[in-house]
Amino acid sequence: MEQWTRGRRLGIDVGSVRVGVAVCDPDGILASPVATVARDQHTEPDKVPSDMAEILRHAGEYEAVELVVGLPINLAGQEGPAAASIRQYANRLAELAAPVPVLLTDERMSTAMATRRLSERGVRGRRQRAVVDQAAAVEILQRWLDARRAGAVRG
Repeated sequence: MEQWTRGRRLGIDVGSVRVGVAVCDPDGILASPVATVARDQHTEPDKVPSDMAEILRHAGEYEAVELVVGLPINLAGQEGPAAASIRQYANRLAELAAPVPVLLTDERMSTAMATRRLSERGVRGRRQRAVVDQAAAVEILQRWLDARRAGAVRG
């Protein structure tokens, strides 16, 4: 396993309509919600999509050392069309975020888990839709941090 570099990481849950963003403390112990950003679907190829510009703004604000993007893998462990779209998104984000690395991590069930946890806390309906993407980003980043600490994640 690579040496742990102290610093904050952003967790990113990319949806078709919204992007959830989370951050962890510099020691990589706890992920916390940051923002829900509207997904920019209509940017010209030579322009920076507004959602990515917002993610980069947060990355700068928190001095992020890595960006961890959730990759949707189905329950059988296969990548489908959604994963291809997220890989494309992550590649574009990596171009814009350089030299900060953009990593992909399995996000299986992160939104379902986030929805369940919010429901357990009494957050439902419109209030839930407003924060579920952030909660999913927290799930993605926290799982990645926990796996990293356990020695199961390489990059």
